[in-house]
Amino acid sequence: MEKSALIVFIKNPEIGKVKTRLAKTVGDEKALAVYKALMEHTRKIAEALPVNRRLFYSQFINETDNWSREHFQKDLQIEADLGMKMATAFHTVFKDNEKVVIIGSDCASLTPEIVQTAFDKLEEFPFVIGPAMDGGYYLLGMNQFTPEVFKDIEWSTETVCSTTIERINSLDKTYFLLPELSDIDYEEDWVKYGWDLPNYALNPSNKYKNAVIPPQTKA
Repeated sequence: MEKSALIVFIKNPEIGKVKTRLAKTVGDEKALAVYKALMEHTRKIAEALPVNRRLFYSQFINETDNWSREHFQKDLQIEADLGMKMATAFHTVFKDNEKVVIIGSDCASLTPEIVQTAFDKLEEFPFVIGPAMDGGYYLLGMNQFTPEVFKDIEWSTETVCSTTIERINSLDKTYFLLPELSDIDYEEDWVKYGWDLPNYALNPSNKYKNAVIPPQTKA
């Protein structure tokens, strides 16, 4: 039976260590609150999908957070650049699965439907890419482990997605492009796209009360 897996990369939510570009304008505390809201949003998306779920922490495995082992197999990212981190995670997860998709925890506009589309399209295409507005990607999927797509990439630049597509083309493979979405890296991203987060993430009565509250309309 075919098996599919979703890899989720997260950073351990520590003040001063997440959303550092956002923190330059809103402060470390609010940046941490925003990141926790994004993590909660990402967790809900992952739990809504009928696939194996593999959670990779950046620093240490937290056994007491909201990411229950009932729903997630927990792993640790290796110490390396982002490309090697992702390549290693894909290699590990492909041992037990035939279709693998990776997402981070930075995209307020991501939905379960978009991620499910990625898995569906892997029936027809070797690769699926979710391009981000900043030139990176919020999602990458493949139906065969292909480490070449992670090599010689200038990570955290506007050329990440285009270079990845060049790598795929050089392999004479095809890919499917998902809708372009925005990551939340700067205050203007949060103001424009933060309303995509469900209200539970920013309820004033909960621990996210210090987050920068975005407009509730698209105007």
